[in-house]
Amino acid sequence: MSGLRYGEARGRWVLATAVLGSAMVFVDGTVVNVALPHIGTGLGASLSGLTWTVNSYTLTLASLILLGGSLGDRFGRKRVFIVGVVWFALASLACGLAPNVEALIAARALQGVGGALLTPGSLALLQASFRPEDRARAIGAWSGLAGIAGAVGPFLGGWLVEVASWRWIFLVNLPFAVAVVAMAVRHVPESLDPTASRHVDVLGAVSGAVGLGLLTEGLITWQDHRFASVNVLAPLLLGVAALGAFVLREQRADEPMLPLDIFSSRVFSATNAVTFVVYAALGGVFFWLVLFLQVAAGFKPLPAGLALLPMTVLMLLLSARAGALATRTGPRLPMTVGPLVCAVGVGWLSQIPRDASYATDVLPGVLLFGLGLSTTVAPLTATVLAAAPDEHAGLASGVNNAVARVGGLLAVAALPLVAGLHGEGYARGDLLVGPYRTAMVCCAGLLVIGAVLSWLFVRERVPTSGLVCCPVTGPPYEAGPRPLVINTGSRG
Repeated sequence: MSGLRYGEARGRWVLATAVLGSAMVFVDGTVVNVALPHIGTGLGASLSGLTWTVNSYTLTLASLILLGGSLGDRFGRKRVFIVGVVWFALASLACGLAPNVEALIAARALQGVGGALLTPGSLALLQASFRPEDRARAIGAWSGLAGIAGAVGPFLGGWLVEVASWRWIFLVNLPFAVAVVAMAVRHVPESLDPTASRHVDVLGAVSGAVGLGLLTEGLITWQDHRFASVNVLAPLLLGVAALGAFVLREQRADEPMLPLDIFSSRVFSATNAVTFVVYAALGGVFFWLVLFLQVAAGFKPLPAGLALLPMTVLMLLLSARAGALATRTGPRLPMTVGPLVCAVGVGWLSQIPRDASYATDVLPGVLLFGLGLSTTVAPLTATVLAAAPDEHAGLASGVNNAVARVGGLLAVAALPLVAGLHGEGYARGDLLVGPYRTAMVCCAGLLVIGAVLSWLFVRERVPTSGLVCCPVTGPPYEAGPRPLVINTGSRG
């Protein structure tokens, strides 16, 4: 049997499993921002503690997502996906029960590990399970439903914080995880790449994660110490050294996690640079806007969580059209105009007053931001995939996903430092206004840089097809065309 049909019952079960599993990761990428003020109050956390609450998850997810994809190829995509779901659920339980911010940060890091195992697996299951002629429909459905999950996240988080407690934004993952595992065991066929090496580049993954972690630690510590302090310089220098060791490892390894020759394509490298700055701005906007609306503008968690919902709706409605436009014009135009429109929207949002009205002060900026992202993201992701050789399509998508998350990671770590916010200043509206405006202007500047990079370096006409929309927390990790072994009789 060559694969499942899109319309048959088992095909629908496989799609539902992939969507629900990945939705947990997408929701957790946005829902925590809504709860940050309440987490800070409940656990007595400083700004650096809240920053790490966001970044510990992003750090492990970004560092290990390539490794997660390769583990699925080698040892079975269904098996690794299930391990990731269970891991994610147990880490979510630890987050919900955390007695202090240090325990929450550690549990969030473990959550990221689980996310790195199940995120690449969700799309790989579709690629491996469906017939070639049905894969595009399945991936398109996954993309649209994943976008809906991203929209539901802030609503769910705001509602849970208001009616119950911030702890429930993590505990709610448990019943979903049980359902995902049950569906995967019963309905998802196992698949793997029989040509994949049994070697796993653990050293490369660890050196990359350590380097990013130390660099993030240095940036966050810098908020409360002088640059010349050993508490700042030591992690920064060690982080740079560890990232250098990662590059050397990937250059010299016989079977590297990240073959560096993939960056020989100018379009691929330039598009990833655009991804880095655009998603850095996106991460900064998500972190700062929801915080400002609650602390300085007096919004309750639910309205604050819903503030960015129009952006997600626009991406759901317009991303496919943006991809079709890029097919006719080439990606250069939408990847230049889109970030500029985003920058105008963020500039508008930077001027929100403390007595803000959502309809007149927030919504116009959100709509501009969403319109710009809708124009940018689908052509950007498709350009990355098309710029790499076919045999590296899965790797190219994974690299782009990791780059997006690293951009958000470093932006959330660095922007409080640049904006001059530290300690418990985040909890006082009068102290938050000035740093908020500075941070948002920095995000707008990053978007302008993305537009300039696109105009200068993304010149080739690259085919853009196969993506309906993309989750706002990061581009999809799409499985490449690899040889597959499918055991359609397996139920676990």
